[in-house]
Amino acid sequence: MSLISINPATGRRLATYREHSRADLAQAVTRAQAAQLGWRELTPAARAKHLRTLARVLRTRRDELAALATAEMGKPLAQSRAEVEKSALGCEFYAAHGPRLLADEHPAGAPTNSRVTFEPLGVVLAIMPWNFPFWQVIRAAAPVLMGGNALLLKHAPNIPGCARAIEAVFAEAGVPPGVFQSLLIGTAPVPALIADPRVRAVTLTGSITAGQSVAALAGAAMKPGVFELGGSDPAIVLADADLAHAGEICAHSRLLNSGQSCVCAKRFIVVRSVRREFEKHFVARLAARRIGDPTDLATDIGPLARADLRAKLHAQVTRSVRRGARVLLGGGPLPGPGFFYAPTVLTDVAPGMPAYDEELFGPVAAIIPVRDEAEAIRVANATAYGLGAAVFTRSRARARRIARQLEAGAVFVNDFVRSDPALPFGGVKQSGHGRELGAWGLRAFMNVKTVVGA
Repeated sequence: MSLISINPATGRRLATYREHSRADLAQAVTRAQAAQLGWRELTPAARAKHLRTLARVLRTRRDELAALATAEMGKPLAQSRAEVEKSALGCEFYAAHGPRLLADEHPAGAPTNSRVTFEPLGVVLAIMPWNFPFWQVIRAAAPVLMGGNALLLKHAPNIPGCARAIEAVFAEAGVPPGVFQSLLIGTAPVPALIADPRVRAVTLTGSITAGQSVAALAGAAMKPGVFELGGSDPAIVLADADLAHAGEICAHSRLLNSGQSCVCAKRFIVVRSVRREFEKHFVARLAARRIGDPTDLATDIGPLARADLRAKLHAQVTRSVRRGARVLLGGGPLPGPGFFYAPTVLTDVAPGMPAYDEELFGPVAAIIPVRDEAEAIRVANATAYGLGAAVFTRSRARARRIARQLEAGAVFVNDFVRSDPALPFGGVKQSGHGRELGAWGLRAFMNVKTVVGA
């Protein structure tokens, strides 16, 4: 079997990679287990040095890695470079703060002769998506390795070149062989990997369907996991918002990574009294973005990553329009080679339309008019997802009150939702469970052990 890399800007094949066999996987797990036993004996400070070196290698190879991501999944080159830089920052965060976060603790009110220690679980399997081919991996791997674990990466099958490049970066940084390995496989071998007793935990970012499948396998094997399963993030625009600012920030959020981000704002819930003015600003900002060759640093919007993703998105738009949504901008695929889709704005979106009920993974925005703040909150929460949310208002007190009522893992005020290495990242409801990043991400794959009398 083979994994094929296709350039989504041209539709042409880039390369073909041999998929790892069952024997290859068995050897990889054996190497990971053996390497982890040595890696865990290093002090946190020693592991931190490797992460600092990893950050330096990422920066040294930034342009090369960014060009690879752009070629394999179509991310505009400027954004690919920013992603590699963010990956370096993630390594530096855990290098700087990991040793302190792993230090023994004495909980308040606990017996005087007791302490809590944080010890590695062992080998962690990471199942990662294609949309942030470097950052998704680093935000999982940096805390996993900082904690003394080893990591096996099962990356998305459409970016095998990125998967191999990441493994090479870890090797160049001096991380011992076997501590980090990329597995070039599809989905078929995953159940056996999860069932392997040497694999102690799983982390996954992907679709609800993938998360449910992997979580069921992990649960059957009694293994912990962290699952980030995407979202249909609401952006609430209230009557007292700065509408020009809201239009610009919402346009940026919707088109980040060509609309292929879990925390892109996707549903724009706008109070009717300002709906027309917001639409004017929003549509103008979207229309001004440059779409085209993702290797051009001036490009804002590249292609979708695969042909099937574009076809699914267009079907969602078409069904929504048939059910009463109006098109303010765009509305379909762009002609020519590659998997480009026009930046699209749908308004008068209502329940029963895919644009209301489903996640739109591409440059399509759904505007949902509401009467007032109370209805805005109700509509924002009327979704199976719960990853991020944004609120646009001039009142900080109002924003704080609304933030407490939104069912989401993160709420940003007058800004777009994004991850930060120091803050917990994850969702509720069908957006998954568990948290990445910060102390929460580091301790997610640690044995939190009580020790009394020693």
